[in-house]
Amino acid sequence: MPQGLKNAPATFNSCVTHLLRSVRDFAPSYFDDVFVHSRAVNGKTDVEVHKEHLRKLLGLMRKHKLYANLKKCIVGASEIPILGCLVGKNGVRPDPEKVRVISEWPTLSNVKELRQFLGLATYLCKYVEKYAGKIRPLSQLLKKEAEWKWIAECQQAFDAVKQGLTEAPILAVADQDRPFHVVCDASNFAIG
Repeated sequence: MPQGLKNAPATFNSCVTHLLRSVRDFAPSYFDDVFVHSRAVNGKTDVEVHKEHLRKLLGLMRKHKLYANLKKCIVGASEIPILGCLVGKNGVRPDPEKVRVISEWPTLSNVKELRQFLGLATYLCKYVEKYAGKIRPLSQLLKKEAEWKWIAECQQAFDAVKQGLTEAPILAVADQDRPFHVVCDASNFAIG
């Protein structure tokens, strides 16, 4: 597919999703990435099931003339990097390198630096409990007519986000075979 066309990414993603629809239960795709996950079932080990899944996926790719770059393939790993996170059988956690960058971020001195910090922090916000409420003092500095004043409340918010990410939990993947509850928090100025 030609690169640079306005709708090329969406068209490509739609095409790959359609071609791989028969394996989406164990091999979901995101643009040109395919993630195969397997677990032991019917007396077979997780490795045996994984090999079967790989055979099905690779057969389907061969049939539709889709090619894999072997240098980018990760096979049989217990944890893989996906979109800035590490995903494994125990759940999802933030990429330690991204957490390190945030934890070492120097105190902010202007709106541009604040936007850069919040851009990365917000990408990982699912790991910080009550993130939206914690960043409220920082968000106030982004308002159109706001004067830049880095006060103690801003520093506390900045430190709370950094602390929250360095102590980030592993987010468990929901077991679809068991009941689970979703708990959501909301207030007058934040959700999440």
